[in-house]
Amino acid sequence: MTVTAALSLTDGRFLARLAADAIHARLTSTRMTSTIAPDSPLQADGASFVTLERAGALRGCVGSLEPVQPLHRDVVRNAVQAMRDPRLPPVTEADWPALDVKVSILSHPEPIAARSRDELLAALRPGVDGLILREDGRRATFLPSVWAKVTEPGQFVDALLRKGGWPAGEWPEGLQALRYGSTEFHDKAPRDPIGP
Repeated sequence: MTVTAALSLTDGRFLARLAADAIHARLTSTRMTSTIAPDSPLQADGASFVTLERAGALRGCVGSLEPVQPLHRDVVRNAVQAMRDPRLPPVTEADWPALDVKVSILSHPEPIAARSRDELLAALRPGVDGLILREDGRRATFLPSVWAKVTEPGQFVDALLRKGGWPAGEWPEGLQALRYGSTEFHDKAPRDPIGP
């Protein structure tokens, strides 16, 4: 069984809290104590992204596009890895009081029949679609939430092309596009500072 983007609000909030707990445990060198019932839907394989922001500034974003492990484990792994997103300085205790944690649960990616940039632009659903571009082992993705910052489809695709190392405004031969949906759950700051 695989979890898709459709989760109950209770389970989603639990996952967001679980991600925050994993970060807190790593910052304080303590063990997590959360338990997951054996029959919980969070035991099913699922794909997630964990995004960390401090006062609106990105502090880390790491995730999985395919379900390869139980969803609760995927969220914990991605939360810990997002703390050391290689694009940004590591998350520290100083970040914790203002750290917002967002967990995105992804649906299974589906191919978009697009043989050109124009065909992709015509097929995209702004504000709805997460997008994966891939070619010869190279891959880049934007979560659906990126539409909030890049609202125009052409700019959205060009920014993703650049992110993947392809030239913006072009469509390399063999490039494939896939779409997916996501449901987001938040565990927001403020938080109590870490310290004595």
